[in-house]
Amino acid sequence: MADCATRTRAWIEGDPDSRTRAELSALLDAHEMDALADRMDGTLEFGTAGLRGAVEAGSNRMNRATVILATAGLAEHFITITDPEDRFVVIGRDARPSSQTFMDDALGVLTAAGFRVAYFTDPTPTPLVAYAGLSLGACASIVITASHNPPADNGYKVYGASGIQIVSPTDAEIAERIEAVGPANEVPRVLDPYAHPDVQRIGPDLFEGYLRSVASVLPTVTADRGISIVYTAMHGVGGRSVTEALRRFGFKRVHPVARQFTPDGTFPTLSFPNPEEPGALDLAHELALAIDADLVLANDP
Repeated sequence: MADCATRTRAWIEGDPDSRTRAELSALLDAHEMDALADRMDGTLEFGTAGLRGAVEAGSNRMNRATVILATAGLAEHFITITDPEDRFVVIGRDARPSSQTFMDDALGVLTAAGFRVAYFTDPTPTPLVAYAGLSLGACASIVITASHNPPADNGYKVYGASGIQIVSPTDAEIAERIEAVGPANEVPRVLDPYAHPDVQRIGPDLFEGYLRSVASVLPTVTADRGISIVYTAMHGVGGRSVTEALRRFGFKRVHPVARQFTPDGTFPTLSFPNPEEPGALDLAHELALAIDADLVLANDP
């Protein structure tokens, strides 16, 4: 196995992003071998939850190169198991600073590989992306998100044609395809996929269909829906969807935590954007106490 410096130079040569190439080159020049080893000893493991890690340069980090390689491997997997007319993927993202760029690269790789792609223009809840894939007949759906990980992270989740997160052996089969991909800068990409005829935007009708599907499975309950609800999106992507769904189904007294409602992948009011973490719900509890709310709801971002 090549030593760390040799592997780092090879990764730099194959990295299409000048910023992350410079990041690794600076560590090499400074002989920061411990830092390089942490970034270059192995790769992010593609599993049931896809990929997730810190956004930095290197094979063991989330960056444009790892996203391009992951998408190339995923594309090759679905090319082997689908007919050409079924090669259709839905893609969405959260609001983290790197998510748009990662989605751009994934779109470019898929389009170059001959897939039709439908995408969400705005940050979108993961369940809505999976629902879109299911309702539109996609062979897979991709969500660029690190869920409730710290702000420095990002990730890449994959859902199958069933609308369910991929499981074994599909995850292992995709991982094998990723391992076989060459340097990231040699993976074919359409540089402006949004102008490509095989790429389409997902409109607001999809959310309407989602709400109709929810309504079709709700139990028949005639109880009073006048309870007072405090809701926090935790700077994530659920705000519009959750408040609109609650309104449609009769919950009129919903009080969002204003400082945490707008999607913001830097999570300015939270050190760790996980509803289960100590302190994460402090602002929601403060508002609930102030208005004597009956219920506090929080989304994973």
